[in-house]
Amino acid sequence: MSVMDQLTDDQLLLYSRQIMLPQIDINGQQKLLDANVLVLGAGGLGCPALLYLAASGVGNIVIVDHDDIELSNVQRQILFTATDVGRKKTAVARERIEALQTNSNVETVDVLPDDSLLEKLVAKADVVLDGTDNFDSRYRHNLVCAQQRTPLVSGAVIRFEGQVTVFDHKDPSSACYHCLYPDARDEQENCSENGVLGSVAGMVASVMATEVIKILVNIGDSLSGRLLLLDALAMEWRSVKLKQDPNCPVCKLKQT
Repeated sequence: MSVMDQLTDDQLLLYSRQIMLPQIDINGQQKLLDANVLVLGAGGLGCPALLYLAASGVGNIVIVDHDDIELSNVQRQILFTATDVGRKKTAVARERIEALQTNSNVETVDVLPDDSLLEKLVAKADVVLDGTDNFDSRYRHNLVCAQQRTPLVSGAVIRFEGQVTVFDHKDPSSACYHCLYPDARDEQENCSENGVLGSVAGMVASVMATEVIKILVNIGDSLSGRLLLLDALAMEWRSVKLKQDPNCPVCKLKQT
């Protein structure tokens, strides 16, 4: 059976604008439908990214978030409305994704995963998207992805600024999150303490979703080895090289 025969008429119509792209085509669309993506955090970055990943046809999505929806979330976490306040983010996110009438199978984890569960979730994923908002979680996610050799798309946003990169843990010579931030950071550097423009979170999340899709379909040049920085007040993007720290203890795990 050809790949064309595997897609239904509705799928061919739904994803027609992507299938027209020679870099994706039928084969790339099938790769998306077969893919497994783990999204850590259904917040300002996770919500827009989830919409684009589901709409693009990613077939299996696992959402991890233990928080309930608060009114202050609605300004940037675009899967939610004011009527959702008090509900679990994962439950509402699943409802909204399913309402898109896409082909995504959505699983949810509404507790903070322990190390064992996190390892199992990462092991099943083709790519991990980290939209969490604290350094401790990012260090932890980076470590597990390095252990599992799973590509990690990482983003952050604060005020009018954002950053995105890809940690290609399949490549032993690639940099990781610990290379970027080798020391413990100030936990006051977050949106709740400093604020954020919601649309800036959407801009960063769109880049993150695009990087996930590129990795899954194996097209273009990923942001591995580059840190993409956004200054929305000046409306400038710039990229800086990101090199592996030869003394990084996490990267040494990839080399054993």
